[in-house]
Amino acid sequence: MNKRFVAVGGISLLLICLLASCGFPGLVSTSTRLPQVSQTPQTTPLPPIRFPQDEGAHNDLTEWWYYTGHLDALAPDGGQHHYGFELVIFQALRSDLPPIYAAHFAVSDITRGQFHYDQRRLITASPPTPDGTSAQGIDIQVGDWTMRGINGHDQIAAQMKDYAIALDLKGLKPVSLHNGNGIIPFGLGAFSYYYSRTRMAVSGTILDHHQSLQVTGQAWMDHQWGNFLPFGDGGWDWFSLQLNNNAEIMLYIVRDAGGKVVSTYSEYIDARGQNILIPQSRVRVVVQDRWTSPGTGVSYPSGWRLELNDPRLQMTLLLTPQLKNQELITYNSTGNVYWEGAITIQGQSNREAIAGEGYVELTGYTK
Repeated sequence: MNKRFVAVGGISLLLICLLASCGFPGLVSTSTRLPQVSQTPQTTPLPPIRFPQDEGAHNDLTEWWYYTGHLDALAPDGGQHHYGFELVIFQALRSDLPPIYAAHFAVSDITRGQFHYDQRRLITASPPTPDGTSAQGIDIQVGDWTMRGINGHDQIAAQMKDYAIALDLKGLKPVSLHNGNGIIPFGLGAFSYYYSRTRMAVSGTILDHHQSLQVTGQAWMDHQWGNFLPFGDGGWDWFSLQLNNNAEIMLYIVRDAGGKVVSTYSEYIDARGQNILIPQSRVRVVVQDRWTSPGTGVSYPSGWRLELNDPRLQMTLLLTPQLKNQELITYNSTGNVYWEGAITIQGQSNREAIAGEGYVELTGYTK
């Protein structure tokens, strides 16, 4: 993107206030990221998603690019080292103010049993490229945290104390357009475009305490944007599951301010990349345990039993955090706290054993 960034010092409070009204992951006002949607694609006059043009930035109120994944490295002593990672960049456009960016980078060092994260916020002096005029794909950065790529061939890089990643990612399946066409309308002229690359092969390096290790693995990428603002004070549980039968599941559960579930969306992406929407009545999620953060005192679900009882798909999965503490305290960037972490998957699909890994995001538990 090569944008010129301006200092934020005296306007930090304004920035946090603006970010706190953007509906970004990790914020309490969360129902706008994952609005209730129909179980069938909806007719809309909005233009369809185009690739690679729509991979890049838009002139909409809210946008983010989000990667999570799992990495394996061979340590010098011959042992295996396993990591999870999260890298997300948010963009907020409000009135005539300069674009605001926030970013989070996290590493779940599973082998050491440690979780590390960092956060950034910046204001740019120039607006995004006008919609539809760039064919360069993703090209966005917050300082030296970068995301670049086109048509599912991406490169991401970030660094913090003791850890850095430089990764190449390649999409192995067709892009998944959520709600059938990648457009999620939710009333009063508001909308969200939303697509994912649900299985990306990863290679590259991780710098672990000054030691550079070659890594391989797999990742999940989300891109969402639109002219939407937050409403309500609820939260959501969001699951991205990558199974060892080359299928994936995206599931989210949206709660209102009182904790009542107001929407459940479940989508199964089969080995060929075909999407199957699972009706809410066919989805059951049971919390198996809880974890209380020693840093914030927030109590989060910690382990789940997921049941899909659809005529096309009978599945029971146990989802277990790879680390209990994967909480991000992001007051200095997006003004809130959330849990986002790597999980393992064990269970049965149509009476056959199945396993995998995934990521879970938990918001709205600070009340």
